[in-house]
Amino acid sequence: MSPVIRKKKKKFHLPPKYWLLIVSAMCVAIMVLSLTTTVISTPLYAIANYAVVPLENGISHVGSFFVTRAEMMSKIQDLLAENKDLQGQVDDLIEENTNLQQERYELTRLRELYNLDEQYASYQKTGARVIAKDAGNWYHSFIIDKGSKDGITTDMNVLSGSGLVGRVTDVGPDWAKVVSIIDDDSNVSASVLSTSDSLIVSGSLQEYAGGVIDFSMLQDTADQVVEGDKIVTSNISDKYLPGILIGYISSIEKDSNNLTKSGTITPAVDFAHIDTVLVILDTKQTVSDEDIAAAEAAMSASAAAAASSDAAEESTASGGSTDNTADTAEQTPADNTADGTAAGEAAAENAAAGTPAGTADQTPADGNAN
Repeated sequence: MSPVIRKKKKKFHLPPKYWLLIVSAMCVAIMVLSLTTTVISTPLYAIANYAVVPLENGISHVGSFFVTRAEMMSKIQDLLAENKDLQGQVDDLIEENTNLQQERYELTRLRELYNLDEQYASYQKTGARVIAKDAGNWYHSFIIDKGSKDGITTDMNVLSGSGLVGRVTDVGPDWAKVVSIIDDDSNVSASVLSTSDSLIVSGSLQEYAGGVIDFSMLQDTADQVVEGDKIVTSNISDKYLPGILIGYISSIEKDSNNLTKSGTITPAVDFAHIDTVLVILDTKQTVSDEDIAAAEAAMSASAAAAASSDAAEESTASGGSTDNTADTAEQTPADNTADGTAAGEAAAENAAAGTPAGTADQTPADGNAN
């Protein structure tokens, strides 16, 4: 048998142009119907509301999310840039404020030094900065940036704050060492400004931890010295110029000997904060041992000369009295003789004239009485 050959059915095939025409016609028809009637638009709107609108909302939310995020990122970048600029401005303002504070502090210090300079205007002074100090909390020994090139010598007095800091103890070409009055080895001959009573101010770092230093040997027999009195350098101090403020009496009590008093002084200088000082270029006048010996020899010679002069004057006075006595003794007989001769001559003349002798004798006596 011969195999059965089935013929393939031809598939219906519509050309694309017809499909385009059909779709276009349907669109036109739908457009006409939607414009003229609501038969098609209402179901389409309903379908769109249930199907398309949620999808659009989702897509809108997603788009909004990304847009918001993009805007936030852009704003964050702008804020970061602005914050960087502001931080730079803040740093500049902080630096400027710090400089202003330093200038203000320095101005205050310079004003204090100016007032101090005016207070002791009779002394020549120069300013200096502290560049180093010994270990510890207090400026009991420190270095300044002026030296022998600037006319600084040892034993020059140093001022700061409101009064005396100390004195120069060592000098280099461009530096000098200052030992303050609070140092343990420091002793200052001082006096009470109101009464001129003498005392000794002694440094003590241990005492200055409480803000005070010691004084002793105060002779206040009248009990006039009280707390708060000013203490200044004495005229008899061999290192410090007179009249420089040291501090104020904070406590005072009698010693066990009932003859002197001792106590504590609050210094006029803050020895915890010293950065600028005034150095008095004048030094206390001192007398050397040779000058003392020469002065003593001159005084002895002067005393001997005065004694010799007194002895000579006494000898001269004694010799003058002896001469006067001799003159008196020698002159008396001669005067008597002369008087007798004159009387005899007068009697002879009276006798020649016929005048009685008794009358002649009486006349001179009556004349002397008048």
